[in-house]
Amino acid sequence: MRTESLKFLEELTNCFGPSGFEKEPARIVKKYVSQYADGTSTDKLGSFLFTKKGSADKPVILIPGHVDEVGFIVSSINKHGFLTFNPLGGWFDQVLLGQRVKVRTAKGIVPGIIAAKPPHLLPAEERSKVVTKDKMFIDIGASNEEEAKEMGARIGNPIMPDSCFSTMEKKVFKDGKRKGTDTIAIGKAFDDRIGTFIAAEVVRTLKEQGIKHPNTVVGAATTQEEVGLRGARTTAHVVNPDVCLTLEVDIAGDVPGIEASEAPTKMGYGPSITTYDSSMIPNQELLEFVLGVAKKAKIPYQLSQIARGGTDAGIIHISNAGCPSLVIGVPTRHIHAHAGLLSLADTENTVKLLIEVIKKLDRKTADGFTAI
Repeated sequence: MRTESLKFLEELTNCFGPSGFEKEPARIVKKYVSQYADGTSTDKLGSFLFTKKGSADKPVILIPGHVDEVGFIVSSINKHGFLTFNPLGGWFDQVLLGQRVKVRTAKGIVPGIIAAKPPHLLPAEERSKVVTKDKMFIDIGASNEEEAKEMGARIGNPIMPDSCFSTMEKKVFKDGKRKGTDTIAIGKAFDDRIGTFIAAEVVRTLKEQGIKHPNTVVGAATTQEEVGLRGARTTAHVVNPDVCLTLEVDIAGDVPGIEASEAPTKMGYGPSITTYDSSMIPNQELLEFVLGVAKKAKIPYQLSQIARGGTDAGIIHISNAGCPSLVIGVPTRHIHAHAGLLSLADTENTVKLLIEVIKKLDRKTADGFTAI
C-alpha cells in the first residue's frame, strides 16, 4: 500500500467520530478524495458523497462505507465528578472495564477510564457476575461535580475509545508452506472506516490510472449506521443508485470460540462477499456477476453469512423503487471493541475487486439484475 494511502487510513481511523458526531472523519475524507473526484456533495444528515464520472451517466453505482464508529455519550455527572454514559452502537459489557476513552468537551478532549466498583469490595456472589454498563462510570480525575464541569464535562458530551493505529508485518504460512508476507493493521473504528477508505481508494485509482468505466461511481461516507442505518437512508434518497456495493467489515471467525458456521471468513484470505444477513438478501444476479468477475481476475474471495446484524445495504436495497445490492467486506477481528485487526492485503484485494466490477458494469448488465 502506498505511503499516502496508509497515512490517510491512519488519520481516518484515529480521529473522533462516534455516531452523530462524524464531521471530523467526513472532513478528512473530503480533504483526501476531492482531488480525485469529479464532484462532491453532502446530504443533510452529514454524509459526504464523491463522484467519479465514467463514459455514461447510467448506471449509477453507489459504494458506501459508514464513517461513524461505536462510542458513548455522557448521561450524567454525579456529585463525586464521575460520568455515566449511554452507548452509541452495540457494545459487549465485558470489553469495556479498564479501557481508556476520550471525552470531547467545549474545552477540548478530556481523557478518562471506564471503571466500576473494585472486586475487593464486592460480595462473593457478585464477583463472578458480568458488570453491566449501567454499573460503570468514567473517571476523568475529578473529585466532585464542580471540578468535572470546570473541565468541560456535561450531559451530551460524545466519547470515543482511546486507541491508536499501528501496523505489524508477518510472514504468511498456509497449508504448512510459506506464502509471502502481509501487513496487519491494528486500531479502532475499522467498522467501518475501512469501507470509507476503500471507496476513496477506488475513486483515486480510477482517476490516477485513467481507468475507463461505463457508469457513474458515487462513493459515500455515510453517517449514523451504528444507531440505525440513518445516513444510508438519506444517501440513497439523494443518489438514487442503480446498483449498490456496500463496503463493510466482516466478522473474522478465525479466533478461539467461534465456529465456522457462525462466521466463516478468515483474516488474510481475501475480501468477503455476503450471501445473507438479517437486513438483506442480496440480488442474486449481482452476486453471481461479482463472483464471476473475481474468478476471472483471480482475486481471492470468501463467502460469508451473518445471522444477526446488518449494514447500510439493508436500507439502500429497499430505497426508492429498490436497488440491487451486495455487501463486500474486509474480515476483521474484534469489531466493536477498543482495537481490531485486519489484513492490508485483504483491503487491497477489495479495492482491486471493486475496480474490476466497475470496469464491467454497464447499463445492460445492471438492467439484467432486475429483469424478469
